Amino acid sequence: MTLNRTLLTAALLTALTVTPVFAAKGNNGNGAGDGTGTCTTCTTGTVDAAEAATLTFMREEEKLARDFYSAANALWPTPLFVNIGAAEQQHMDSIARMLTRYSLPDPAATDIPGQFVDQTLQQFYAQLTGRAQISQMEALQAGAFIEELDIEDNQNAIDATDNQDLKMVYGNLLRGSRNHLRALVREIERQGGEYTAQHLDQATVDIIVDSPTERGGQGGNGGQGGRS
Repeated sequence: MTLNRTLLTAALLTALTVTPVFAAKGNNGNGAGDGTGTCTTCTTGTVDAAEAATLTFMREEEKLARDFYSAANALWPTPLFVNIGAAEQQHMDSIARMLTRYSLPDPAATDIPGQFVDQTLQQFYAQLTGRAQISQMEALQAGAFIEELDIEDNQNAIDATDNQDLKMVYGNLLRGSRNHLRALVREIERQGGEYTAQHLDQATVDIIVDSPTERGGQGGNGGQGGRS
């Protein structure tokens, strides 16, 4: 599945079977980071059309997550939405640095909340914020849905590139998204709800949320540990 169709498919709630992606990712020992999720020792090469399209899409996908948590917090104020939203801003910034590094245009340069160049993301944002208006529990569920999508898309992005700097950035985002999913599921269960996988397969989600918070990288803000 190509990245620019992942969200459209997810919006239709199509069930997918994916390879488990719970193993920690990062720079795989190739290159050092600067604390912002950017590889400082990786040699800058070139990106092909597919890699450029992925970077562009991921910039707005991370914006969608940030904008959603901001909207959800306006409806149902909680430190969880604030913390994850701040992490999503860091994710956006990491992708922006890669766009600059490879001299690619930034689709989120104007950064107007709730507005997207990609019309699939625009429609998806409306659906997600519509869910958030129903209740705080539904907002938490919608946030977890976003994190499942981000997990798949970041794993796909890692698998589709040979550039170590891109692998490092996507690996940090992937780790952050797993931490976010853990935190959201814990809060759903703390409030007496149950969580069923919405995009990834259930076994993969269970392994992620039952495992401890991952350290390293940036933008985690996922809280402590897995399920109790």
